[in-house]
Amino acid sequence: MNEPTDITFAAHPDNVDPMTDATGPTAETPLRTDLAENELRERLSAEQFIVTQQAGTEPAFTGAYWDKKDAGTYRCVVCEMPLFSSETKYESGSGWPSFFEALDPEKVTLIEDRSHGMSRTEAVCAHCGAHLGHVFSDGPRPTGQRFCMNSASLDFVAE
Repeated sequence: MNEPTDITFAAHPDNVDPMTDATGPTAETPLRTDLAENELRERLSAEQFIVTQQAGTEPAFTGAYWDKKDAGTYRCVVCEMPLFSSETKYESGSGWPSFFEALDPEKVTLIEDRSHGMSRTEAVCAHCGAHLGHVFSDGPRPTGQRFCMNSASLDFVAE
């Protein structure tokens, strides 16, 4: 079982502590998957749980994958659905793993997000509903999109 850890959230609009931010999710927010909460808390680290189930955000430049350059596939940490290929990963300068497209558009659901006084597009796993990050329209060609994901929401499988 993963032991609870202290998670610090940097001073960036995306980095909010969902347990204390009045405009964000709370401890009463329903889980984003049909798995039992106790099962998820046992399988996931405290940071992974907060990110995937309560739409938290890890601090920039701290996640395991923001600067990873190995070839492989990035999967949802909750349900193991393949979501992104290393072939579409690029250095965005944001401090989070960024991709210009998903492996399959059907695998990532995009949802309007007006929390925290902003208008953004949230990306969630289409299979289990886990929060992955946000999508912005400042990415490279050919899509012009930046899937700015949390490392805590992903698992990497090398080729």
